[in-house]
Amino acid sequence: MKVAVSIPDPLFQAAEDLARRQRRSRSDLYARALEHLLAQEGDDEVTARLDAVYTTDGGALDPGLVIAQAHALRRDG
Repeated sequence: MKVAVSIPDPLFQAAEDLARRQRRSRSDLYARALEHLLAQEGDDEVTARLDAVYTTDGGALDPGLVIAQAHALRRDG
């Protein structure tokens, strides 16, 4: 799909230079940059949801699990 976007001249030139250095097309460079940004945004959403879970219940482990972990660590160490 073709789209038209406006970006500041210095950013455009930096992207052009990077595409040239990496021997890739401008389209490929912009597509990969957007993929990276979207993946990062997805990671941020997962982190935010986990933060919400651990903030609500305090993130404390069940006491029985703490004991089981301690026993397992003693056996492995």
